[in-house]
Amino acid sequence: MESTSKARRTTKIGIVVSDAMDKTVVVKVENLVKHKLYHRFVQRSRKFVAHDEGNGCKVGDKVQIVECRPLSKSKRFRVVRVIERAS
Repeated sequence: MESTSKARRTTKIGIVVSDAMDKTVVVKVENLVKHKLYHRFVQRSRKFVAHDEGNGCKVGDKVQIVECRPLSKSKRFRVVRVIERAS
């Protein structure tokens, strides 16, 4: 039986808001959700703790993160690539 869990791993794009930890960054991911009552789009955000092996990400970088096995109590994502560097 072949495992297809790698194909189902979710990827998210967000902005690095903290790089104070070693090999770890906090990424803020924003998405639009339609309001139930008012039928307007509202911007919601959530922060994910992601593993950054080379300590290459800085605050303000736009990065892509992918779901992985639990690396610590709160780390369930890892940084795949830096899309855009902070100016």
